[in-house]
Amino acid sequence: MTDDLTLDRQLALRSAAARLAEEFTGQFGAETIERFLTSSYDEFADRSAVVGFLPLLAERFARQRLRALARVEKLHDDGRPVVLFLCTHNAGRSQMALGFLQHHVGDRAVAWSGGSEPGREVNPAAVAAMTERGIDISGEFPKPWTDEVVRAADVVITMGCGDACPVFPGKDYRDWSVADPAGLAVADVRGIRDDLERRVLALVEELGLAAPAVVAGGATA
Repeated sequence: MTDDLTLDRQLALRSAAARLAEEFTGQFGAETIERFLTSSYDEFADRSAVVGFLPLLAERFARQRLRALARVEKLHDDGRPVVLFLCTHNAGRSQMALGFLQHHVGDRAVAWSGGSEPGREVNPAAVAAMTERGIDISGEFPKPWTDEVVRAADVVITMGCGDACPVFPGKDYRDWSVADPAGLAVADVRGIRDDLERRVLALVEELGLAAPAVVAGGATA
């Protein structure tokens, strides 16, 4: 790991590398895992709002990237569709959309998000607006999109990142014209939140991800 890290962070990253190595046994070697973990740490080191959580953020992001790479390289595919939400700062729109998709489809799909210019923290007004709907996105964090994450996605939803959004052949791209909640109060974010939920619900129906209807006797239709 990076030599200029404090001892506690070095130990935390070594522990993270050990957990990732166990999780991805048979898929990736130690060098690949350490490279992804180190580059993920460096991504957050200069802009994270909570410095003490840097090793944890690096581990979470490295895990997502490694799962994406495993899909790209055909090392793992559980058959679930992957939906990627992209906006500029990955602090408002894409995080709310991700929260709604996870809420409405559960584990029937994989939801990821990213930004072209990641911010320092998730927009507090967006967090508050989603909390009103019973959805907690406070544990999310702004992160960039990476090649392997985009390549692993089946559907890529872009919101406001323009030419900075990545384009790879063969991907199902959708551009949603949704207002940016940056700098807005919670009262003003609610309309954006509700717009996003309508769009996510329409996407859920289109992709056939709606939960099976429960009929009399507890059976599903």
